[in-house]
Amino acid sequence: MPSALETLIELAQSRMDDAAKRLGELLSSGQAHEQKLAMLVEYREEYHNRFRSAAQSGISPDAWRNYSVFLAKLDEAVFEQEQVVSRARLQVEAGKQAWVDERNRKKAFDTLATRHQAAALRKENRDEQRMTDEHSAKLFRDKSDDAEDPPAD
Repeated sequence: MPSALETLIELAQSRMDDAAKRLGELLSSGQAHEQKLAMLVEYREEYHNRFRSAAQSGISPDAWRNYSVFLAKLDEAVFEQEQVVSRARLQVEAGKQAWVDERNRKKAFDTLATRHQAAALRKENRDEQRMTDEHSAKLFRDKSDDAEDPPAD
């Protein structure tokens, strides 16, 4: 195999490995963002339930305002985290596509190398067959020449 092709295959493998590593990092980061969102949503729900319970029991206007302000801040945090999760999902999809692209590039080089090896093997087999044929023809000629020459007494 030509060294240039070997170099391309090694480079493609390295790039595919890098893309896989990056995808792993993106997946891990995405999961962390999703967990944070789930935690925020759960906390917001718990706080909202406390607010409703307190409101049913009767609370002061200041407490009402404090609950309302904090719930608004939680809603904003949830919204912002949803945006982070959305961006992370897009990055994961881009990372998957980058890995697929690199894998396909590596496969193409592997296919090229396989074809090159097959062509070299076919050439080697043809050369070997030609040498065998030439050797057989020489032996046949030599035998024919010996049969035509009478033995010397």
